[in-house]
Amino acid sequence: MYQWIVLVHIIGVVGFLMAHGVSLFVAFRVQREKDIHAIRALLGLSANSSMASMISLLVLLIGGIAGGFVGHWWSQGWIWVSLAVFVLIWISMSVFTGPAFRRARIAAGFTGPTRIDESIISEDLPVRLVELRPWLPTLIGGIGLVIILGLMVLKPF
Repeated sequence: MYQWIVLVHIIGVVGFLMAHGVSLFVAFRVQREKDIHAIRALLGLSANSSMASMISLLVLLIGGIAGGFVGHWWSQGWIWVSLAVFVLIWISMSVFTGPAFRRARIAAGFTGPTRIDESIISEDLPVRLVELRPWLPTLIGGIGLVIILGLMVLKPF
């Protein structure tokens, strides 16, 4: 049973990384884009991938928490540190990246998650795109992922 739960956890991780990778790609690509239609398409793609990202995140968490119980890992320090690192990554992304994407979408004319008003283009759109700072979430998420993976594989304490 434990191996099936770990499989579910890994499927959640893979799905999350694939869906979330879309937003990361968009953050890098949209910086160089000049065409408003391409900018809107990229920002819309990122918004659409968010739902898959959240569903995968839920699967990841359910699998990880269930695996912690079935594997009797909750008395080990590594699982708590992994969970703490995960929460820190989530908070960091929520503070730095989520609001920046929302401001960029609003500046590009989005009136909802994927609805666009073609007449709205904010003059500060270039500034909002720069605010995405793709290297920051890349470093936070990448380093955090390596730490969590190392803790899960090595179980040092």
